[in-house]
Amino acid sequence: MRADLKTILRAIVDEIIKESDPYTCVREYVEKIPVLKNGDQIILVAIGKAAWRMAKAAKDSLKERIKTGIVVTKYGHSEGDIEGLQIYEAGHPIPDENSLIATKRILEVTSNLSEKDLVLFLVSGGGSSLFELPQDGICIEDIQKLTTQLLKSGASIVEINTVRKRLSKVKGGRFAQHVYPARIVSLVLSDVLGDRLDTIASGPAYPDSTTTEQVLEIIKRYNLKISKELMNLLLQETPKELPNVETYIVGNVQKACKVARDFLERLGLNVIVLTTQLSCEAREAGRFLAAIAKEIRNHDRPVKKPAAVIVGGETVVRVTSSGKGGRNQELALAFAVEVDGMDNLALCSFGTDGTDGPTDAAGGIVDGNTCEKIRKAGYSPQRLLDDNDSYTALKLADDLLVTGPTGTNVNDVVILIVE
Repeated sequence: MRADLKTILRAIVDEIIKESDPYTCVREYVEKIPVLKNGDQIILVAIGKAAWRMAKAAKDSLKERIKTGIVVTKYGHSEGDIEGLQIYEAGHPIPDENSLIATKRILEVTSNLSEKDLVLFLVSGGGSSLFELPQDGICIEDIQKLTTQLLKSGASIVEINTVRKRLSKVKGGRFAQHVYPARIVSLVLSDVLGDRLDTIASGPAYPDSTTTEQVLEIIKRYNLKISKELMNLLLQETPKELPNVETYIVGNVQKACKVARDFLERLGLNVIVLTTQLSCEAREAGRFLAAIAKEIRNHDRPVKKPAAVIVGGETVVRVTSSGKGGRNQELALAFAVEVDGMDNLALCSFGTDGTDGPTDAAGGIVDGNTCEKIRKAGYSPQRLLDDNDSYTALKLADDLLVTGPTGTNVNDVVILIVE
């Protein structure tokens, strides 16, 4: 190894972001899908954290064939005007009033379509809160409160979307029903483990495989407080067949992990992709990866030194205190606590969208010196971890990873290097 491990990890982050650029992914697909090449006029709808770049790619490829379009993305994720398209920014991960305004406008533009009409639907993670209109009888505050409960409970994104899609007029396949008999071509940038299309952005244009029985199990598992009005909606089934939809996945965490693997192998490391479906509590994942690091150091397994271990997926944080942080920061801090004082190893955990929890950081890059730097600042690393205050801890150690909004969103990537 010829460079500092943390410098190498930051370079890998930049490479993953570049290669996961939704602009490139969308242009590649738009130019080879037959129905998009037949000359028909197109209505464009883009939702999610990557919506702006996906929409820009489609507009640059299809030009005047896009007769109108609407883009809804997270605050700070728009990169400016796109000719002929209306651009909205709205709340994430909790929907807000701008989510409703943008969604109503989308429904207006896509109303009263015929079988001759074509909707190009560009979907990325974050769409669940950005594209939202409550069912009759409830309001946005009801959805906000339930989403907050689910986020704090430690529920997975699949569980969260299984519940809240039933409260929406556009989720769980209902947007596809709204535009019928018009055709929809969906291009999806996946941020969901296993690329479950009915879960990404809560599946507005994909048949829903979840059931009311599963909803009841989730409510019981996390002891959610549900009003009578909400319960009546949660027990209504979602569309199971949608004949007007054609769907393509244009990017996912598997591709991001391959980019990391190729980069590390070029440096001469022995690399293993452990999983692309990590799904557990963040601090437990951090401790597990620390155990792997020790196994590599001591026994050269599951891969020989110099070694790199890559993990893709999405963990959760069970919030028990009032600290500040996100799942990647908590994973990184938990790892740092376990490898305190060890040399020749480092770990990076980051969200490919550039945001981790309610913070300005994408995650953290830590090593065996992280905890000592926190202690020198007068704090206990373990105490900060116990308080869900990973942001403070990593900021004290100067180990926060800050990228700003990246324009993409393909889950989280964790990279461990052991020299």
